[in-house]
Amino acid sequence: MNAIVIYKSKYGSTKAYAEWIAEELSCPVVDAKKVKATDLDAYDTIIYGGGLYAEMIAGISLITKNFECLKDKKIIVFSTGLTPPDCHEYYDTLVLEKNFKPHMLPAIKTYHFLGKMILSELSLPHRAAIKALKKIMAAKENPNEMEKMLIELCDADGDFTDRTAISELVAYAKAE
Repeated sequence: MNAIVIYKSKYGSTKAYAEWIAEELSCPVVDAKKVKATDLDAYDTIIYGGGLYAEMIAGISLITKNFECLKDKKIIVFSTGLTPPDCHEYYDTLVLEKNFKPHMLPAIKTYHFLGKMILSELSLPHRAAIKALKKIMAAKENPNEMEKMLIELCDADGDFTDRTAISELVAYAKAE
């Protein structure tokens, strides 16, 4: 297996997962800022990770804009964020539909891992967005389960990263 792990990380969770995955696979790990699409030609397996912000995977355009050149490779994408990984309706609809065109989905294996949110470390725009989201969701007369969960997540403060969460992704990457 000839793999590379690429990541875009703002607060460190995605970088941590990328480094753990690269360590398990004994492959290079590179910040997306330092990667051009042509750099990926040399690899059979491309693993991309980005933080999840308003259902968008940070920097995913590296994969989507170059999909035609990458489609014959093993493509793995992981996101990090605070929404629990078992919220399949959220990921399988909102996240995947916003980030990938339908013809891309069969060729891309996706994973989601819990990240961290240390409120004191957040940028002013991110703190403001979280405050606004909480206010909007809390004002709803009959919030659904997802909206209730979002209200709770707005108050999360901590590091929820978990190295053991990468095991399925690593096994998939190693499989022939």
